[in-house]
Amino acid sequence: MLDSPSVDLDLETTQREGFSIVSLRGEIDVYTAPLLRQTLVDAIEQGAVNVIVDMERVDFLDSTGLGVLVEGLKRVKTREGHFAIVATQDKILKIFDITGLNKAFPIHSSVDDALSEATAGS
Repeated sequence: MLDSPSVDLDLETTQREGFSIVSLRGEIDVYTAPLLRQTLVDAIEQGAVNVIVDMERVDFLDSTGLGVLVEGLKRVKTREGHFAIVATQDKILKIFDITGLNKAFPIHSSVDDALSEATAGS
């Protein structure tokens, strides 16, 4: 491939207290969103109904990335699960605010907060 952009997204999936936690670092854009989509689909197809996407170390998020997160939310909701976002950076939070998606996603300041609220609501 000529001049293909490097994929600048690292993903790690861990399990904690019945949740699949997808920790991201880098950029979520048109080039990296398919990797995130596949990671979420694989986790959900393997039985994860409770998912937390940790975006604390995400530097950039575009509309393609938002679409993948919405798709993940819908997949989890059809299984009556819980889907939450962890984000603390103003530039990322502003994207959720501008798009109104802050009303669709529970957004937390840490994985611990997301777990606490999700388990309290169970």
